[in-house]
Amino acid sequence: MENYFNYFTQIEEHFQRRRGGPLLVSTVDWGLIEIWKDAGIPLEAVLRGIDEAFDKYERRPSKTQKINGLAWCAQAVLTAAEDMKEAAVGSSGEKKQSETARGFDISEIVAFLRRNAQNLLAAKLPEARGISTRALAEETAETLHEIAGNLGSQKAQPRLEDLERRLAVLEERLFAILLAATPDEQIVQMRGEADRELSPYRRKMPASQIEQLQKQYVHKRLLELYGLPRLSLFYMS
Repeated sequence: MENYFNYFTQIEEHFQRRRGGPLLVSTVDWGLIEIWKDAGIPLEAVLRGIDEAFDKYERRPSKTQKINGLAWCAQAVLTAAEDMKEAAVGSSGEKKQSETARGFDISEIVAFLRRNAQNLLAAKLPEARGISTRALAEETAETLHEIAGNLGSQKAQPRLEDLERRLAVLEERLFAILLAATPDEQIVQMRGEADRELSPYRRKMPASQIEQLQKQYVHKRLLELYGLPRLSLFYMS
């Protein structure tokens, strides 16, 4: 899996360098990076797209607006990804493992999984009639401990893709029960916040990306509300 741990941080740092100053990456920006990651867009394409967007901006005779978010670069990133895909036709398109991935210690993953299990058990979760978020949290924590135990007993490098898919399933189940147990008015408020944050970018991104970002924004706010961790390995630190 390409640049597994560096994908988010390299994009964030590259965007900040091109902008010429520190800027906290917003919930919308993180959601967009996650969309690119899930779509399998290579890091190189994202960085190239950011450069293209800033180069185009800098050629403008008048700069009335600053590039304040990654959404400004979304179309350029998609174009760069398509260009790279076309350029790879007729060639293997492969790179050496040492150039595209970073090694890591299994103990890091084990510690990450066990820490998330503890955080799940410590979280203050919503309850609704017929919905037991606590039971799911305990079940998920038990599964994380089980995975961590299995990894700790392995000598061979685990398949990150398989592990990530399993964590994604656990996370989707968690999001589903949180949406069901959280009062409607809170969900409506979160979606309103998402709409306001996304309004400047609606003309710059396809409707499918806007819809994904709205969903991811609500998911992130739910995790923040209840003090829950992200289970994906991309959030290891």
